[in-house]
Amino acid sequence: MPSRHYHEALWQDVPVGAIPGGFELRCSFLLSNVASGQRVLDLGCGEGWFAAALQQAGVSVLGADVAEEPLRRARAAHPGLELELLEDEASWNLPDGAFDVVWAGEVIEHVADTAGWLSEVRRVLRSGGTLLLSTPSLGRAELLGAAASRRAFAARFEPRSDHLRHYSRATLTALICEFGFERIAVRVAGPRGARVLLASAVRSRF
Repeated sequence: MPSRHYHEALWQDVPVGAIPGGFELRCSFLLSNVASGQRVLDLGCGEGWFAAALQQAGVSVLGADVAEEPLRRARAAHPGLELELLEDEASWNLPDGAFDVVWAGEVIEHVADTAGWLSEVRRVLRSGGTLLLSTPSLGRAELLGAAASRRAFAARFEPRSDHLRHYSRATLTALICEFGFERIAVRVAGPRGARVLLASAVRSRF
């Protein structure tokens, strides 16, 4: 499992204040699926771009990350945010059923212990709560593009990349379903070359 040092080191290569890729598209998706007064966990919050947008929309939000560097940046950029450092990517010191919504924007592809991570997502969501996430799309168009040239393949499957997993609409849907979620909706969005999967699912009540 990646160490704290690993996650901290990744952030050394991210410019301070860099706008997250596809921010407007993903933020629109997020805000259209939350309501004022809800308690939201922004999981893997980074520098706090989405958490700040949620707060401005009247949402009670906790931003959490496994690295201290992005949280330090978030505190500097958005002093009013509630932020927390997670000790492990798949074991969190957060209460059971504490959140109405868990948002994970471009996070799941970085997770080594996907089963443990999704189990924790389910644990901290209230019964009937909502999981919202985005992740790069690896559908037919992306696979054909990667197969068309060695350069495109190398870019997509760079062995030193911090993307540990690759998801298609079908595989992401099946994975979420396995961990006790229902009413799952996954769609592909964004421009060619930067397509993402936008997923929503409801925590089942058993």
